[in-house]
Amino acid sequence: QVQLVESGGGLVQPGGSLRLSCAASGRIVRVNVMGWYRQAPGKQRELVATITGNGITNHADSVKGRFTISRDNTKNTMYLQMNLLKPEDTAVYYCYADLVYYNEGRPRAYSDWGQGTQVTVSS
Repeated sequence: QVQLVESGGGLVQPGGSLRLSCAASGRIVRVNVMGWYRQAPGKQRELVATITGNGITNHADSVKGRFTISRDNTKNTMYLQMNLLKPEDTAVYYCYADLVYYNEGRPRAYSDWGQGTQVTVSS
């Protein structure tokens, strides 16, 4: 089995910072693309940023210059450094991973979502 666990959400004032983490655990062979998505109340889930296995990143226009995605392949962990937070960044943030893991002794492709972590930006 594979599990994605997010941490680091919370309440922060406008202009503040938070750092989210997403750790993948289990009999993992390789983690390919990882990404952060968010969903605000009454809105569809939207892409925040993605990062490939060799570190190529993509950030949504709404967060460019404020958020930075990164990863530590030795720990199968992804991060999202969020600076200059705005009230419109308030949402549940989900991590996503596309990976290969051992299942019954064989490598298998698998994709999964984390359970989500709440980020609230408010004064």
